[in-house]
Amino acid sequence: MDIISQAYHNQIKDKALELGFSDIGFALIESITDDEERLQEWLNNGYQAGMSYMSNHFEKRVNPSLLVEGAKSVISVIINYTPKTLQTDPTAPKLARYAYGKDYHFVIKDKLNELFTFIKEHVYSSLEGRVFTDSAPVLDRAWAAKAGLGWIGKNTNLIHKKLGSYILIGELITNLPIQGSQPVKEACGGCQRCIDACPTGALFAPFQLDANKCISYLTIEHRDELPVELRGQFENWAFGCDICQEACPWNWKARPTKEEAFEPHPELLKLSKDEWHQMDEDRFRELFRKSAVKRTKFSGLRRNLDFLQ
Repeated sequence: MDIISQAYHNQIKDKALELGFSDIGFALIESITDDEERLQEWLNNGYQAGMSYMSNHFEKRVNPSLLVEGAKSVISVIINYTPKTLQTDPTAPKLARYAYGKDYHFVIKDKLNELFTFIKEHVYSSLEGRVFTDSAPVLDRAWAAKAGLGWIGKNTNLIHKKLGSYILIGELITNLPIQGSQPVKEACGGCQRCIDACPTGALFAPFQLDANKCISYLTIEHRDELPVELRGQFENWAFGCDICQEACPWNWKARPTKEEAFEPHPELLKLSKDEWHQMDEDRFRELFRKSAVKRTKFSGLRRNLDFLQ
């Protein structure tokens, strides 16, 4: 069996949409030399900051067939997480939109497992592969772009023409022989709103991000004290940062997500500035029981909130 038919291709896409994914694309595994060179240069410049794991398993990161023996394709999926409503107190510490609801790792992985089972039972009985969503050294955005799900914008995010960049990515790396999707042409043009909007200078040039200055990295991944030279530049972001995405015109008309799991705790968006700063560990556990915010733990969030005062 060389390449599965277009009918099966459509069947997989229909099932993905039925499961709640916003779009799906397919890419044959082949050399991604340009992405490999960009990653190596980024690492050489130290822009990964404290994320030393980005240097680990480099060969696997640029070659998915080393993660899954016999792999022929990467099936990339995206899911829109644009919220219906935002935080109500404009003076309150801010939370990145992706963290409003249930941790996306679980949401996407559960859906991908269902999609994998469907393909094996209805399309390709010899299917073998693995499910990923930020769970292994995979260049998610590069493969999603190769699969026609958008382009890598100047803010380094994947941008989908209809959904913008408030999207989360997952993939199946499999032995499924399937026709690759047509890549989408980059459409940022001469716009540099994201770069101009970045308050810390982390986004210092088109497609260039220095995590050492990135609010999202510093408020989530960074474990030490926050850099005093950046005090006053976080623009009230306590966990993650959406500034470069808010500035992007492709997000201005993005439609809200239909995924119920991404609905926030009913009290979360109503928190006032004082309630954020007075939050104790019990309240933290109540509000963020299934949230990605647990990643930074209460001590990390407390550090971030103190830094904003």
